[in-house]
Amino acid sequence: MPECKTIACVNQKGGTGKSATATNLGIGLAQHGKQVLIIDCDSQASQTISLGWPQPDELPVTLATLLANQMERRPCDPREAILHHAEGVDLLPSSIELSGLELRMVNVMSRETMLKRLVDQLRPGYDFIVLDCPPTLGMITINALAAADSVIVPVQPEYLSVIGMTQLFDTVAQVQQQINPGLQVEGVLITLANMRTNLAKNSVEIIRSAYGGHVRIYSEPIPLSVKVKEASAAGKSIFAYENGGKAATAYECLVREVLRDARERRPDLHAARKDKSER
Repeated sequence: MPECKTIACVNQKGGTGKSATATNLGIGLAQHGKQVLIIDCDSQASQTISLGWPQPDELPVTLATLLANQMERRPCDPREAILHHAEGVDLLPSSIELSGLELRMVNVMSRETMLKRLVDQLRPGYDFIVLDCPPTLGMITINALAAADSVIVPVQPEYLSVIGMTQLFDTVAQVQQQINPGLQVEGVLITLANMRTNLAKNSVEIIRSAYGGHVRIYSEPIPLSVKVKEASAAGKSIFAYENGGKAATAYECLVREVLRDARERRPDLHAARKDKSER
């Protein structure tokens, strides 16, 4: 795969497994021989913490540092911020500073594409870049959608999560129309699923009937598993923590589907980028 593909894990609702999905998707792709960068776009820094850096606010350079340098027109190399995880992925970490920076971005020219400019500098070194987005539809999430080639939506099989998807897809459509015409919805991933309950079964059916005709619903739900949380607390992926378990098997299915889609959509992605460059 000669070109880098950037995937944003997005849902404005918290607690849907975005960080766990970004971690295990990224490390799963690395296990298939891909060069992968995970970018933590959330000021809570859950991604950074779960990959083994429990004091993100003490890191010398983070995403907030790079964006602040860009706002103040100071030269910066985004590679200065990159950390290397033992399981073969790179991480561009976050910190609480990102929260205050988001408020400052409102008054900046071309504020929606600040993250894209950083991502474009990093693309040549990677096959995949995975963006772990905050649980809002604020300026940082808009930046992530502007920088991404596609979107994965982790969603819990419960009523309120399903309702919130409409707002998310409206936001994605607006970004497609106004900022990033090449953006695609990669798929909807059912997460934290206890498929033994009627609530989960009914919610999955609602998701499939409401959205299955428009977007991919990934075939294998990610089961509700304490092992995923334990893996995050240990700074590891589910593959390193409980390889062969149900959650690891489900995430491996996601990785394989993403790889297959990347192979199939590569010509479309190249055409979309060429079209944007000619505008």
